[in-house]
Amino acid sequence: MQGWNNLNSLQQLQEAIQLSHSQPVLLFKHSTRCEISSMAYRRLEKLSNLLTQSCVCYYLDLIAYRQVSNQIADDLNVEHQSPQVLLLQNGKCIYNQSHGSIYAQDILDQI
Repeated sequence: MQGWNNLNSLQQLQEAIQLSHSQPVLLFKHSTRCEISSMAYRRLEKLSNLLTQSCVCYYLDLIAYRQVSNQIADDLNVEHQSPQVLLLQNGKCIYNQSHGSIYAQDILDQI
């Protein structure tokens, strides 16, 4: 998605968590092999411009970078889901949704 940062490394994850102390950060964990994940992707894409204006957005291909996905669960004390969105503020996950519960407007309402 345009304006989204690819999340490809554990160092980038730590930087994103640190960044959340100064502005909201959104992580989208996407499975490129899952139709439900593709549906969530399309839902986020519709309001992608508003999301990227409201927070720093990261996209994680969790098939290619499963280690990063596992570290997200550990660092933020959340259960791994796919697809999943996590909104971070002050180094903590303040909003967590997965599967058919992912809606861009709901995320925007939390920011």
